Amino acid sequence: MRPRKLPAKREDPNHFVSVAVRSHGFIQPRLAPTEGLELNAMNIVDGLLMYLGLIVLLTFHEFGHAWVALKCGDDTARRQGRVSLNPVVHIDPIGTVLLPLIMIFTPMGRFLIGWAKPVPVDLNNLNHRNRDDILITMAGPAMNLLLAVGLMALARVGLLVQLKPMADLCGRFASLSLLLCYFNLIPIPPLDGSRVLRVLIGMSYETYWHLSRFGFIAVILVMQIPQVWEALGFAVGGTFALLEILFGIS
Repeated sequence: MRPRKLPAKREDPNHFVSVAVRSHGFIQPRLAPTEGLELNAMNIVDGLLMYLGLIVLLTFHEFGHAWVALKCGDDTARRQGRVSLNPVVHIDPIGTVLLPLIMIFTPMGRFLIGWAKPVPVDLNNLNHRNRDDILITMAGPAMNLLLAVGLMALARVGLLVQLKPMADLCGRFASLSLLLCYFNLIPIPPLDGSRVLRVLIGMSYETYWHLSRFGFIAVILVMQIPQVWEALGFAVGGTFALLEILFGIS
């Protein structure tokens, strides 16, 4: 039996992001796991605050994909209203709302899991298929890196006007944005890094699509490896330290 031919349509599924409940949020593993997790008012307020920050960062991440796709010749996302900074158009009811909130209000282990709605991209509409596919893919992580820079600039302003709580909050959001950036670069379907790898090694989209169906399980399994979180912590911490030096934040 001949396999069913899939359309040359690339979607940007389930952007996983992670943080500690006391830090930020999407698949949220802790870079430094704590002993036990007490559910009290302070933790809930802190979790909700970082959850709102996560919504904003994911919105910009998906907007980045959709905007670059439009510039590369594909208006699929625009026709679906995805070239927008309105969080509603990017929210997945289960992955962005239900699961993260359940895990904020219940002491559920080590992960806070969630994802955003996929940004649809029709590869047949792109001006330069492989090049543009990579540009669209990298637009999300690049947006998170730019946001981290902007947030650290705001943190510097907060310190200059003696608003330390503002500076601290901006710093935490910047750290979350960096984590989103680097986490999505892991080359496991359906994370952004795997899409770049697909183009570089010439993998067919049909094969990639089949692999992506099991990607969520693969991501969870890989996240059990301490070395992975050590590498993420090194990347996030190193970039954060460079931004602190850049903006003169001690």
